[in-house]
Amino acid sequence: MRILYAAIDQVIPGTTGGSVHVTAVAEGLAALGHDVHVLAAPGSSPFPDDHVHWIAMGPPLGMKELRWARSRAVRQVAKLVQPEIIIERYYNFGGEGILAARSIGARTVLEVNAPVIDYPGSPKALLDRALVAEPMRRWREQLCRRADLIVTPTAAILPAGTPRSKVLELEWGADTERFRPDVTEPAPFARPPGTVALFAGAFRKWHGAIHLAAALRTLHQRGKPVSAVFVGDGPELPAVRAAAEGLPNMVFTGPLPHDRMPAALASADIGVAPFDLAAHAPLTLGFYWSPLKIFEYMSAGLPVVAPRAGRLPDLVGDSQEGVLYDSPEALADALERLLDPTLRQRLGHAARERAVREYSWSAHCRALDRAMRGLPS
Repeated sequence: MRILYAAIDQVIPGTTGGSVHVTAVAEGLAALGHDVHVLAAPGSSPFPDDHVHWIAMGPPLGMKELRWARSRAVRQVAKLVQPEIIIERYYNFGGEGILAARSIGARTVLEVNAPVIDYPGSPKALLDRALVAEPMRRWREQLCRRADLIVTPTAAILPAGTPRSKVLELEWGADTERFRPDVTEPAPFARPPGTVALFAGAFRKWHGAIHLAAALRTLHQRGKPVSAVFVGDGPELPAVRAAAEGLPNMVFTGPLPHDRMPAALASADIGVAPFDLAAHAPLTLGFYWSPLKIFEYMSAGLPVVAPRAGRLPDLVGDSQEGVLYDSPEALADALERLLDPTLRQRLGHAARERAVREYSWSAHCRALDRAMRGLPS
């Protein structure tokens, strides 16, 4: 099938989860024989040299809130490409892909990775109600009604009444061929000594990196130090650096290109995803993320340390593929358990097996392919 993928608020290539997701899905569908054309914002280096047709288009002024203003341009591309299916990456101020599909009679797939419904106390919902007719809510719900297929990690973030028959609940994934325990490429940092815990993320409060720094200090005080590598950047990075100040064997790499991450993870012993659900109000709707970092940790053969919250126990089995904990204060205890190399090896091996079986991008794209082929003509 010929597919047009509208993801103009994602920079390709990029370092965010969204850019990784778009690239992986586009390449995965192309590998299955589809003719894939992707609208995405160009990054600082060229688009990937693969079997995907990359078309440079970003939102006006780089502001995703203005995505809708590209509706005419997206419609023009759709008329040239004449896709059978248009996939749109959902955003509240989007809809340009869904509208373009309607103009040419294409079927539609809406990727929903963030809540369509408002969480309690949402400022956006309050503004919407102040506009009397709630135009933002009505537009979001209209996008969901118009979509022939909705792909999402959890249907809990979709409007009430969305037919389950057109919802495909599907996790994100990892490139299990590139993220492996046996990567031989040198790490993009000098590996610190001892047992190494690695965190990769955007350094926002809800990513919880500061809880990892506190746990590392606790272990140091217990005389059971764990080294750490923090990968990424974001507003909480200065606070995390301050929390880890004075601890030995702490490495802060800054953001790394995604193609360096397999070697980074292969050089570690433990993958840490210390999410803090209480620090992000939308998560009152439930843990709707499909956590890329966890799937890549698992694919690299790392036992995962994460909170026992939301859907996480379904993704990582406690004492099966990792160690789950019940509060930030218990994170140090979870890490201490993994000072046992035999346990690390057992859990890491199981994590790798499960990632290959359930959380590969190829598995994601095969499921998406089946669902798209099943859409009525």
